[in-house]
Amino acid sequence: MGKGSSNLSNRLFKEHVRKYVKQLVMAVLCMVISAAATAAFPYFLKPAFDYIFEVNDKYNLIFFCICIFASFVIKGIASFFESLIMQCVGQRIVFDIQERLFAHIVSLDMKFFNNNHSGDLMSRFSNDTALMRNAVSTTIICIGRDALTFISLAAVMFYRDAVLAGFAFIVFPLLIIPVVIFGRKMKNFVKKTQENLGAFSGNLAQIFQGIMVVKAYCAEQKEIENVKQKIEKLYKLTQNSIKVRSILHPIAECVAGIAIIFVLIYGGLQVISDKKTAGDLISFLGALIFAYEPLRRLTQLSANLQEGLAAANRVFHIIDTNIEIKNAENALVLNKPIETIEFKDVCFSYSAGKNILNNVSFKIEKGQTVAFVGKSGAGKSTIFNLILRFFDANLGKILLNGSDIRQIDIKNLRSQIAVVTQDNILFDLSFFDNIAYGKDSASYDEVVGAANLAMADEFISSSKNCYETIVGENGVLLSGGQKQRVAIARALLKNAPIILLDEATSSLDTNSEKFVQKAMDEVMKNRTTIIIAHRLSSVINADIIYVLDAGEIKEQGTHDQLLAAKSLYAALWNAQMNEKKSEKLI
Repeated sequence: MGKGSSNLSNRLFKEHVRKYVKQLVMAVLCMVISAAATAAFPYFLKPAFDYIFEVNDKYNLIFFCICIFASFVIKGIASFFESLIMQCVGQRIVFDIQERLFAHIVSLDMKFFNNNHSGDLMSRFSNDTALMRNAVSTTIICIGRDALTFISLAAVMFYRDAVLAGFAFIVFPLLIIPVVIFGRKMKNFVKKTQENLGAFSGNLAQIFQGIMVVKAYCAEQKEIENVKQKIEKLYKLTQNSIKVRSILHPIAECVAGIAIIFVLIYGGLQVISDKKTAGDLISFLGALIFAYEPLRRLTQLSANLQEGLAAANRVFHIIDTNIEIKNAENALVLNKPIETIEFKDVCFSYSAGKNILNNVSFKIEKGQTVAFVGKSGAGKSTIFNLILRFFDANLGKILLNGSDIRQIDIKNLRSQIAVVTQDNILFDLSFFDNIAYGKDSASYDEVVGAANLAMADEFISSSKNCYETIVGENGVLLSGGQKQRVAIARALLKNAPIILLDEATSSLDTNSEKFVQKAMDEVMKNRTTIIIAHRLSSVINADIIYVLDAGEIKEQGTHDQLLAAKSLYAALWNAQMNEKKSEKLI
């Protein structure tokens, strides 16, 4: 095992295994008892063959049988408790890792989620942690029970015939060479398998989420072929892993066969020449045969360990990912609601290269309705991301109530902002739980009140189980307008002083937009409202409109002022009006 694997094993032990050392000590005690009981059987074979059968002692034969039965009972009981403890510890360790992994993942920045596929994260959360559990349980059992059993049986062998035992143990080290060689190959196969499994899981999630598009474009066969190719690739990788793992078994069988043949020849000659008794040979041979099985499992330890370490490496890679967006020391908790939002010469890029925002400056006062408009890619959504501090500006400052956003407690900041987007996410929960998602203490009356204001109560109340009706994954059982109104109800219940509306009506039909717009009017009352809009008709009443182009604010003013300027905004407005006229003609 290389230095990297050794370090990984030590880390896994220190961070997740060591806390269960008491349970492990109990398991090891059970292993010692089980090992001793296993060694008792070949040990007592000598007196049985050399004395009981020689003198035909029936009473001692019965006593011998009782002792052997007792050893098997003791071994069975000890094995039961050892297995129970180890299985429970193994499960507890994997649950601890999953809890830690999930807590860390949800704490990571939006940048992380932009760069990592959800399917790969799911694979690490389920498949990798399961492999880690198997490796921990198998390793401890092998090092504990199997090693102790092998040692106790080896002690019997050396006690019966040290020379013969020494010769036998010259053969067993031959197993180490193939174990090391194939162990390295196993690690490589496991790593590739897990990477491909993550990509495969992501591909499946993408297909299931976009099944409507798949069917609409008659692409079922295309996706079937794509998935078939990925499954075949996974099969070949798994097949290679199986071959590597399986080849150790016949090698171990051959080594064991050589050892047994050597013992029979050498030991048999010793018995024939009266240098040893038949009982010595049978006792030694019994211990040797019994020692084979734990030795065989020990030779496969490397394969299991490499699987677990490859999985642990992927899991710890996530856990070691730094959280970039985090609270400063002594983070400021605002003692009053956010009243002003100010950008001062803010520059931002998602990655090295072209800036998404270039020296953007503006100030939003309490109670204002401010809109950002412009073509796709102009930087509108990025402004929202920066206000929510999903990302930090590369240059410039963002001030809330005059304080740098980096110095403000993140939870305190986001608790004062509600968001309604074009494609709102609903969870596979009830209407009640989706609306109350941001306020766990919400009462039934508060939820119904928010739904009423969002014009959602009517369709919720007419559903099968009213507010306890499950909406389906991402609200699949609802129309676009209904989803928007549930999301608006969620924002209303939060009762935040700032509301961010991101293209909230652009994908709705005229009838749905009418309901949603009325609901949004309720959201905007007595709040600072910041709107990203594609449909300029939805922002004509804004106090100020900022026109973004290529990451810069090119124009600002009211709807009438911007039309009078006859520049970018006016061009966008005229283009949309012409589109509407064309639609009416059709």
